[in-house]
Amino acid sequence: MEHKKIYVLGILSGIIFFILGFSDIKEQKEEFSELVKIALRDVGNQLLLTNQDSTSLVLPVIELKKSKYQLSFENSLSFDPSDLTSIIKESFQKAGLPKQYRVEVLRCFDQEVPYSFLIKDDITRDIIPCGGRFLPKGCYTIEVRFTETQPQSSSFGKQTLIYGLLFIVLILLLLVLYRRKQLHVTNKSGANYASIGSFQFYPEQHKLIKQTVEISLSKKECELLEIFVAKPNQIVKRDELIKKVWEDNGVIVGRSLDTYISKLRKKLKDDQTIKLINIHGIGYKLEIKP
Repeated sequence: MEHKKIYVLGILSGIIFFILGFSDIKEQKEEFSELVKIALRDVGNQLLLTNQDSTSLVLPVIELKKSKYQLSFENSLSFDPSDLTSIIKESFQKAGLPKQYRVEVLRCFDQEVPYSFLIKDDITRDIIPCGGRFLPKGCYTIEVRFTETQPQSSSFGKQTLIYGLLFIVLILLLLVLYRRKQLHVTNKSGANYASIGSFQFYPEQHKLIKQTVEISLSKKECELLEIFVAKPNQIVKRDELIKKVWEDNGVIVGRSLDTYISKLRKKLKDDQTIKLINIHGIGYKLEIKP
């Protein structure tokens, strides 16, 4: 029963940590999305300033799908693609965003791509077309797709790691407690048996054990055997046995004693060094040979 409680507690703990970890991942995704939107709004603001425009709006940044975002503007603008590349790099770096992403500039009226570039966190692998060619004034949207979704911030995901470590520690603690409990039970049960020849007698558990064989005892059999074990190789008077096992419990017995003695003999017969002898007219003796 105790080990079942340990398993149930471990499973419940696992579910709790899973829920916490799932919530943490969800919070991380939301935090990542907010960081991207802030960085892109900064990009939009700087592009407008290069157009000497400090009044028109940067429209709300839209998350088109996982890891893909769209930046758009209230009014038309023009810009040097080189400025766009450097502005995005600087803003993303300040926000601690991933260093691998693809950028596309789309015309609003036909969704064609007049300019795009790819950053791979390795300057030798970056693909950045020639700058210096101003995009004419018009309506543009800028789409950014991250090809690496894990932010570079060292704090990102720490909570998930902590939850995982706590779960492992809890499971190990439960296993240690369970082993201690088992050891305690084993020691306790080991201290409460009496040796009778090759048998181990457990009075509290009403059983005899011989190697791997377990023999159950009735309450009366157990009470009688306890008396004999307390006085090995000694004659125990019949009246004493009847008084302790039956009369002290308010029961008057006739031939019941002989019946239970016979049952005990059968259960002890596998050890030839043990004999339950009838001392005629007096009582019985549990004879145990060395």
